[in-house]
Amino acid sequence: MATYLTDDDIRDQFSTAMSAMYQAEVPQYGDLLKLVAEVNQDTLTRQPALAQQLSANGELARLGVERHGAIRVGSADELAMLRRLFAVMGMYPVGYYDLSTAGVPVHSTAFRPIDKAALARNPFRIFTSLLRLELIENASLREQAAAILAKRDIFTPRVRALISMYEQQGGLTRAQADEFVVEALETFRWHQEATVDLATYEALQHEHRLIADVVCFRGPHINHLTPRTLDIDEVQKRMPLGGMDAKEVIEGPPQRQCAILLRQTSFKALEESICFADQQQGAHTARFGEIEQRGVALTAKGRALYDELLAKARQQIEGQENLAHQQKLAEIFGDFPDDETELRRKGLAFFEYSLTEAGNAVSGTYEQLELHDKETLIANGLLVATPLTYEDFLPVSAAGIFQSNLGESQTQAYQGNANKAEFEHALGARVVDELALYAEQERLTYQQSMQVLMG
Repeated sequence: MATYLTDDDIRDQFSTAMSAMYQAEVPQYGDLLKLVAEVNQDTLTRQPALAQQLSANGELARLGVERHGAIRVGSADELAMLRRLFAVMGMYPVGYYDLSTAGVPVHSTAFRPIDKAALARNPFRIFTSLLRLELIENASLREQAAAILAKRDIFTPRVRALISMYEQQGGLTRAQADEFVVEALETFRWHQEATVDLATYEALQHEHRLIADVVCFRGPHINHLTPRTLDIDEVQKRMPLGGMDAKEVIEGPPQRQCAILLRQTSFKALEESICFADQQQGAHTARFGEIEQRGVALTAKGRALYDELLAKARQQIEGQENLAHQQKLAEIFGDFPDDETELRRKGLAFFEYSLTEAGNAVSGTYEQLELHDKETLIANGLLVATPLTYEDFLPVSAAGIFQSNLGESQTQAYQGNANKAEFEHALGARVVDELALYAEQERLTYQQSMQVLMG
């Protein structure tokens, strides 16, 4: 009987191979990895309590391998096949993101592992955007783009066969998995040859630079990979010293004692030479290096407060350089509790629960009446609450990163066209509700702790 690799093992192998490929294609990404590793080590040395907390929570082991990438595809068929490809690696579509609200003609999901053990093994994610051709107002250009996309196949015949084999067998052998990783990488590889002539490229780019990026090439080249840092403000400071052209401002919430959601920045996209189908030479700007810092996942109530404060802040920080931007952001976010206990008691953030040594010691003896009072159990030292790391993305921040690397002038078109049903139809599946995932993990860990405590 054949022995199959786990989905987690295949995902780990693929993410390592993709990182190596991207370092070879974009050497500055390798410099970014070194910088992030240095800052992380400095932060852990400076904050031993943080190092201990990360180690206890299983976060330290995954820090060095954690990455997310991003791609953009042009058709429903491409998106649906990607769903099947990522399923081989235990990655599922989580969340729906409408980037048209920020002037980018795509909607997106994030393919990622969804259970705790898989995330601990390797939390590799791919933020995947589908081009919305219906938002192109020029009918002739829209039809031309659709025709170009219809002619290409972004998957090798062999990876299609291996995906079908995985679905039929319920897994891949070591040899099959090795071959799958090699073949799957071809979908994400950079190609300097465009599939269109220069005039077509320029017409699509004039409509929106992202449209040209999606339509004019053989595949959805990975446009960035993102390591996770423990101090994004320090990375932002050090990037120019390493020869990287840093994005002007850090996206997301301000620096806090209790980090929330996601903060992101990047070095700006590189201009790369392109040979067009009519043999003319030109340049294309799309690929960059991004960095992220993750905090606690917020409940619906917490997200509503975050969105309210961010909307208020955006009216006051537009166009400011990073220091002033962050100071004003921090001032406005003074209305958002910056303490784990307060976040938990006010129902603003998600936590997981576990018994302490004292809790385990009294298992089976604690009175039934008090079992449902989390705060009493925590106060008595029997239960501990640990913030759940936010594993997902923020549409405003994603759009901000896109805009900084595609050109700041095209930010107002296409606004307010969410269509989750159409996206799911193209995907061929429902997207997973990220808030439901966090809520279930919180509920399950508390229930398991209570079962042990009750004996």
